Amino acid sequence: MAVDVLGLTIMIPLLPFYAEKLGASPFEVGWLIGAYAVCQLISGPLLGRMSDHMGRKPLLIVSQLGTFTGFIITAFAPNLAILFLARAIDGSTAGNLSLAQAYISDVTKPEERAKSFGIIGIAFGLGFLIGPAISGFLARYDYRDPIFAAALLSFLSIMATTVLLPATKPSADKPTGPGGTRISLVEWGAYAAYFKRASLAPRLFEFCAFAFSFAWFVSGLPLFAERRLTWHGMPFGPVQLGYIWAYAGFLGIFLQGPALGRLVKRFGEKALLRTGFLGYALGYLLLAVCHNLSTLILASTVAAIGGLVRPTLTSMITQATPREEQGVVLGLTQSLTSVSQITAPPIGTWLIGQGLLTSWGAAAAAVAAVGLMLAYRSFAQAQEPR
Repeated sequence: MAVDVLGLTIMIPLLPFYAEKLGASPFEVGWLIGAYAVCQLISGPLLGRMSDHMGRKPLLIVSQLGTFTGFIITAFAPNLAILFLARAIDGSTAGNLSLAQAYISDVTKPEERAKSFGIIGIAFGLGFLIGPAISGFLARYDYRDPIFAAALLSFLSIMATTVLLPATKPSADKPTGPGGTRISLVEWGAYAAYFKRASLAPRLFEFCAFAFSFAWFVSGLPLFAERRLTWHGMPFGPVQLGYIWAYAGFLGIFLQGPALGRLVKRFGEKALLRTGFLGYALGYLLLAVCHNLSTLILASTVAAIGGLVRPTLTSMITQATPREEQGVVLGLTQSLTSVSQITAPPIGTWLIGQGLLTSWGAAAAAVAAVGLMLAYRSFAQAQEPR
């Protein structure tokens, strides 16, 4: 996952600028991200169901092959249409994270899960530390150079999965979802049933708030910084954004590394979840009023505390779910992530294109604040006598 995320994070600070170079408007940049998510939403449940029967490892390899192909097409895209095609191919096979999470649930005990999901957090932290820095360094020469680096890393991740990852297969006597099958995309009624479970629904709504605000932030930050900030008299570009993302990744390593397990034992997952949402809300609010580099660094520092949300919330979701349904619910969280990536980027980048930069940051803060309120509310309800 570390190598895989490294390839992904090389693209994050670069893709909006690369798309603009091919003639994309801010709104089209948002839909470039949304198109990836649409394909992911359609294919994700299918990949999950196949992994239930074939095992996680073969489908992880398929997913990574799609990412590699998408990077190669992106590097040679002559126009915006081909760039959309590349993103669609990558999205159609994008199940890396949910399949890795399902693998972790297969092989870990509940009490060890937050720490294990924190290891994926380390992978993200390392990726956001090294990947954007590589992107920023290579983008000084040619925008395609970081993409070639991402493709090389994607190929290495395929080799790592093929050679290093032990194959596992869910037991035949343990169904992985209702009726022993994973829910398909058209069975939204079955998905809705999980939102009616008293122990699980609050966590899923909190995940929606996290996924939407984070997708809004990640997709819009490059365009926001390009229009709001300058570096030596020039607008911020992929070089500067690459180093800002690298700084955020550096902070994420500390929060989601070995310290996470100790923090969970001392404060509990619920407290860390609330702290993470507070970090996101305050960080995004600072970003809304950001007009200089020092404020951007402060906003990035505060928002990095939000890195506590994903591992703690994912762990709490799996613990609120019977083991035989965890693959389904993790697939549901991936679908919620895809829905957020479909809806948030086009709206957010449209606001940026209209010059409403402060409103863009304030909106992200408001959604994160909703997640914080939901987290406090679910905790208060859990404390009420029954």
